[in-house]
Amino acid sequence: MSQILTTYPLNLAKRMQRLGTETAFEVLVQARALEAQGRDIVHLEIGEPDFDTPANIVDAGVEALRTGWSHYGPSAGLPMLREAIAEYVSSTRQVRITPDEVVVVPGGKPIIFFTIVALIDEGDEVIYPNPGFPIYESMIEFVGGRPVPIHLREERFFRFDVNELAEKITARTKLIILNSPQNPTGGVLEETDVRDVARVIADRDIMVLSDEIYSRLIFEGKHFSILSVPEFRDRTILLDGFSKTYAMTGWRLGFGVMRHDLAAQVARLIVNSTSCTASFTQMAGVEALHGDQSSVDHMLDEFRQRREVMVQALNNIPGFRCQKPHGAFYVFPNIEGTGWTSKKLAAALLEEAGGACLSGTAFGSFGEGYIRFSIANSTQNIEKALLRIREWTGKRL
Repeated sequence: MSQILTTYPLNLAKRMQRLGTETAFEVLVQARALEAQGRDIVHLEIGEPDFDTPANIVDAGVEALRTGWSHYGPSAGLPMLREAIAEYVSSTRQVRITPDEVVVVPGGKPIIFFTIVALIDEGDEVIYPNPGFPIYESMIEFVGGRPVPIHLREERFFRFDVNELAEKITARTKLIILNSPQNPTGGVLEETDVRDVARVIADRDIMVLSDEIYSRLIFEGKHFSILSVPEFRDRTILLDGFSKTYAMTGWRLGFGVMRHDLAAQVARLIVNSTSCTASFTQMAGVEALHGDQSSVDHMLDEFRQRREVMVQALNNIPGFRCQKPHGAFYVFPNIEGTGWTSKKLAAALLEEAGGACLSGTAFGSFGEGYIRFSIANSTQNIEKALLRIREWTGKRL
């Protein structure tokens, strides 16, 4: 692409230098470029379900468009969706939630962004999981906060070490981020883990951002939220949404649940940024929560089967060692046995084997020695990718 000459230089604010990215989309662009050259690429890099949005939800969205739900709505969300979310969260987290504690946003990321903008001043410390969703660290850095990573270790099944957490909490700690089920590892915090985290924080004036976007996608056990711990009722910001559970990534619909005074401040940020979330999308969200849930169960069963295929095959490839993830739709194999760095191996698998995946370092420095595969593709395509990887390792390792 040719560059257009400009008369004036682009003088960006210094904070833009602190803004990170999400590598999955960069790898997707690289994979699409290879496909444009005629290459056959198996996509195991992107974190979205390969299922279509259930028909009843689509129909509700179409009907909403046909009946006039195409105008501005309240910044915090349509009352009927906020009520539906309050009922859903009250039921699933065993805590009474009111609609004025719910904020509807276009996707899950705005809750991360708005929470950090609203709570973190320059120099404030935020403890977050590493390897973890890269936007956590990006947003902390962007606002001038100090990111404090907590190492999620394979030997602990990628769950928090509460002793390490206790050591990292200081007088400057303002926020702790939890994510369960976890991206990229598939780790799941058990109820004992969550209660241990609550015990370590105790009565300190520290808020918790609990990213539970994969809460309906758990293979073993059941989800437990720190929002369900009474002492953390007013100190928890719950992040959840529709993208992963209902295969609605392109609809851009998520929500946050938080104390009503913070919800009002987040609504002010919405007024100053996105104005509101699309009204017809929100009406589809009401149907998602109130309608038939069998599609969620079907999708979970399919992911469970794919997990078995992926983990078993990876453990039979020289240099790979893979734990069975307990939730989400990713596997996070250890590749130290290959002798390759994560970034170099991920690039080679894409360019030479035709399998798109992500380097573990795309999720933080503690991701070195790992790569992430998404199982949000058909079993047939997963098996094709695994065969290519096995053949590639036979030639290159």
